[in-house]
Amino acid sequence: MTAALEMTISILKLRIGGFIALAGLVGILTSGGALGWLEAAVFTIALLGASGAAGGYNHYYERDSDRMMARTFNRPFASGTLKPGAIWPASFMALLAGSLFMGWAVGGTLAAVLVFLGAATYGVVYTVWLKRRTAWNVVIGGAAGSFALLAGAAAAAGPYGPAIGPVPILLAAALFLWTPPHFWALAAAKGEDYRRAGIPMLPVVTEHAVWGPAIFAHVLVLFLLSLGPLFFGLGPIYGVCAVVGGLYFVQKSWLLMRRDDRNIAMAAFRASLLQFALLGIGVIADRAVAWAF
Repeated sequence: MTAALEMTISILKLRIGGFIALAGLVGILTSGGALGWLEAAVFTIALLGASGAAGGYNHYYERDSDRMMARTFNRPFASGTLKPGAIWPASFMALLAGSLFMGWAVGGTLAAVLVFLGAATYGVVYTVWLKRRTAWNVVIGGAAGSFALLAGAAAAAGPYGPAIGPVPILLAAALFLWTPPHFWALAAAKGEDYRRAGIPMLPVVTEHAVWGPAIFAHVLVLFLLSLGPLFFGLGPIYGVCAVVGGLYFVQKSWLLMRRDDRNIAMAAFRASLLQFALLGIGVIADRAVAWAF
């Protein structure tokens, strides 16, 4: 039972899906508040399912290149634990269809379209089209998480206000800028893996003088954008989380720009995870306090 659960988590990339679901929840909480708790939970599960469908297809499509990378060679499809066959893409499509129906039932057409665009961006645009063609693959691929946040905002939009307000837009833009340095820092630490697999991540195909400043510039702008919601109603709890997480990521990316070092790159990668988590926690805590008082 435990092995089957672990395999499911791996195949559907549910750890990444958890971040996608958190982004959707942030969108819900910073929108008009038209969703009740049950509907919000259903919509969040729909996002998790759509993300899982895209992640599962990513695993299936990349099974050959995954065998070449130390961190992915033991994934179920890459290791041969699961054999390739038409049943897998069909299953992932069925999961996506069910997730889209759930999202549409509680969030409406615009929200469901945004959920689909997020899954399609990761599963098709990034995985099939961009990943092996350009060093800027994760820049466009980063839109997947942004679509999830905007989908949550659209699902919870009030009947008389805008479909998507300024706070979700700012946070979606910040998330769009967060994705490239998050993955570039990992690629800087695991460069040999990406070279063997033939994946042209920016730190693999360019000099440190190029990718180091690119990471820092993305992180600096994303930090400034993450402070924008403070001017549109989010309070000091969110502000503290945004400042702490943002400055920590800025500091690690500054060190990485100064020196090409795998340990520093991994520290920057972990800092990106902390910043994302703190932004989500900040929004949740801020909204909880606002509702309590």
